[in-house]
Amino acid sequence: MIYSTQYIAQQMKETRGNMGLSQRELSARAGVPQSHISKIESGNVDLRLSSLVAISRALELELALVPRKYLSAVNSMVDGAKSATDGKPPRPAYSLDGEE
Repeated sequence: MIYSTQYIAQQMKETRGNMGLSQRELSARAGVPQSHISKIESGNVDLRLSSLVAISRALELELALVPRKYLSAVNSMVDGAKSATDGKPPRPAYSLDGEE
C-alpha cells in the first residue's frame, strides 16, 4: 500500500467527520491553526510531522512505524477490530473494577 500525504490527510478528515468535530474544534484540541488544518485536508500544504502528531492525537489516533514485513498483519488486526466493533473502538479484554 502506498501512502501519500493526501491519503493521510483524507483519513484524518474522515476521522474528524466520524467524531463529529469541525475543523475549529479539532484546531482547539490539537493546538494547530484551523487554517492549517484546512490546507492539510485540501492538500494545499505539506504535512509537517509535528502537525501530524498533534492532529492524530487529538483524533484519538496514534502514529507508529511498522516494519513492512508486518504491515499486512497489522492491517488485518485493525480491520478485524473495526468489523468486530462496527468501527467503534474495541472493548478491553478485561476490567480492573469488575464493571462492563
